[in-house]
Amino acid sequence: MASLSRRHARELALQALYGSEVGKRPADEMLTETLARTDASEARAFVRDLVFGTLESEAESDALIAPLLEGWTLDRLPTIDRIVLRMGAFELRHRKETDPAVVINEAVELAKKFSTEDSGRYVNGVLGRLMERAAR
Repeated sequence: MASLSRRHARELALQALYGSEVGKRPADEMLTETLARTDASEARAFVRDLVFGTLESEAESDALIAPLLEGWTLDRLPTIDRIVLRMGAFELRHRKETDPAVVINEAVELAKKFSTEDSGRYVNGVLGRLMERAAR
């Protein structure tokens, strides 16, 4: 799968996770709705894995991310940033076939595109520290 379709798949996963969290709707319902808007059939399995993997490992990801937030708490973060960090933490921990630098770069791009002006830098710092800790 080309990196463009992986990037698109990550955007779709983010949209489904955001819709589920903000709209208080079941993730499988949001995933079905999100995937219905695209013909990227080759990306479907990856999107599904990202959505459900991120949700299933949420507590683990939060425990890893929370100590790295420097002056913030998870619940005070913009919703998009929180989801992007959880998704990135899931990929770094459970999708070892993806280069960590790619995971972080993709998370930064999602944060820059869908969140605040400072979000890209912030996500980069948190996930970079997470990767450093994992390497120890």
